Amino acid sequence: MSTTAVAPLTIEDAELLVATARRAAEDAGVTVSVTVLDAGGHLLAFRRDDRAVLISGETSTRKAYTALQLNAPTADLVDAVQPGGLFHTLPTALDRPLLFIAGGVPVHRDGRLIGAIGVGGGAPEQDHGFATAAVAALT
Repeated sequence: MSTTAVAPLTIEDAELLVATARRAAEDAGVTVSVTVLDAGGHLLAFRRDDRAVLISGETSTRKAYTALQLNAPTADLVDAVQPGGLFHTLPTALDRPLLFIAGGVPVHRDGRLIGAIGVGGGAPEQDHGFATAAVAALT
């Protein structure tokens, strides 16, 4: 049985993700915090603008963590946590609480999960757009 190695998310990749999300937010006139995690949930890159709402840093981290843990954009998971949704009874005893607000996006390479980005500070739809633009720039 042979396996194919997939290149991990690097610091350079993480810096590109942060820069792209930040640039997209600035172009929209929004101040955001951006967090990038590797596949193991370790912090690779983080940026919080002093003009951003203080909680935006924790928000971006929790969005990235949620996208990583569930391997799905957080925008796609909002309905899943409502009563009757797929994750309504999801245990919350994980390393940190999950956050089901748009702005977290998993990062894949060669079809495998290698990390996640979280953006916080704008409206949820904006944050999702900034994170998605960053991931598109990486591929």
